Amino acid sequence: MENYEEYEDMIYMPHYQPKRHARMSLRSRSAQFAPFAALTGFEEEIEKTRKRAIENVEENNFYDIIKK
Repeated sequence: MENYEEYEDMIYMPHYQPKRHARMSLRSRSAQFAPFAALTGFEEEIEKTRKRAIENVEENNFYDIIKK
């Protein structure tokens, strides 16, 4: 690893412990980074589009065109 010597003094330092408040629980920390539904309804729209595309292929006999 390059530049290891530059940071060697920091590697073995104790982990910072705040003095004014207790550490956040693992459950609380994970909740901060949990995925959120920014695109509500996106999955449903993708499924609708997929179904319409399949219907379109079947109705227009695209399978026959592809086989030729």
